[in-house]
Amino acid sequence: MKNPTAAVALLATLTGGLGARKAEPEAAAPTQARIHADIVHGELWERAELSPRDRSLITVAALSVGGRQAPLRAHMGLALDNGLSPEELSEVATHLSFYAGFPVGTDTAIALAEVLDERDLTLTPSDAPPLSLDPDREAARKASEAQLAALAPGLAHYTDALLFGEIWRRPGLAPRDRSLVTVAALIAMGQPEQLPFHLERALAAGLTPTEASEVLNHLAFFCGWPRAFSALPVVTQVLAGGQESKGASADKMPEAVQVTPREQAPSFAGPPDKFTGEVQVESLFLADLEGKNGGGMVHFQPGAHTAWHTHPRGQTLIVTAGEGWVQQEGLERHTIRVGDIVRIPPDVRHWHGATDRSAMSHIAIAESVDGSSVTWMELVDPADVD
Repeated sequence: MKNPTAAVALLATLTGGLGARKAEPEAAAPTQARIHADIVHGELWERAELSPRDRSLITVAALSVGGRQAPLRAHMGLALDNGLSPEELSEVATHLSFYAGFPVGTDTAIALAEVLDERDLTLTPSDAPPLSLDPDREAARKASEAQLAALAPGLAHYTDALLFGEIWRRPGLAPRDRSLVTVAALIAMGQPEQLPFHLERALAAGLTPTEASEVLNHLAFFCGWPRAFSALPVVTQVLAGGQESKGASADKMPEAVQVTPREQAPSFAGPPDKFTGEVQVESLFLADLEGKNGGGMVHFQPGAHTAWHTHPRGQTLIVTAGEGWVQQEGLERHTIRVGDIVRIPPDVRHWHGATDRSAMSHIAIAESVDGSSVTWMELVDPADVD
């Protein structure tokens, strides 16, 4: 803010109006008040690395998820002054309902309604068609959700049909801005685990590495240094990866070793339309960030087995316990034991499971195509097993 009067006016709004209280903040914390006026609402907003409009966008997102209603209303007014439209701020409220919860979205909408009422502004409905999403990124996203569909089918459905099928395609907020709101909200909520996907999406939509770095600097003042520093390693890794892919860097830090304890990995009973008998699936994993390779551990009790099915890129089984069977349609059945490795070619109908006398466990590994690693078919006729 090059005009110091604007900073004073905003501070007056944030503190309830100049003269509205007997004790002003600077009387209790003069250093805080000085930094607030000179830097947080002065120097910070003049930094060229991020436009005032973008700063308003991420500030509104951070204050919304933090439940800071009084400063949120003040910054919504500033956002309108910095070029954001009422319709764009409305989209922020809708978007944050999914990334911070509907109570947050509702509170944000209430704050916006009050600001629009004060300024005698109204929303203009848009008749623009839904946006198209990048097909390659959508394929990678859906592939990463292949295991989610088995564990939490409701969550998988609404993620695909509602969040990405409708919200991310709404034309009221540009893809870059929608990603920027998401990144700001995740940083403000202290959830850096979700940052790589959304920061990469923002960079693909036009956010520059310099702007991404400045987002951290700006949000440190609005959600605290710990939140910014918690996000820093993730942002650094994403930016380093993007620069290497463009040839800007020849060296890249190796990824850290990751260990997922068994009790933290997804586990569920084999559904009866895909398995016969008692089957437990656990330790589901994705072996790469794109979500194309994954697998899990499957435990079959005696007599339990899969339905007929195929895999678009084939499947590898590694037997870890017991004794089982595997059979390709039209060919003889094979007996498999501990240590055996089974390679199933792409698009070959087959089934596998425990023998009638022994339980069997195996690790199953497969690659997804268009979000699916398996095509399930009918249950195996008991006559074909005996």
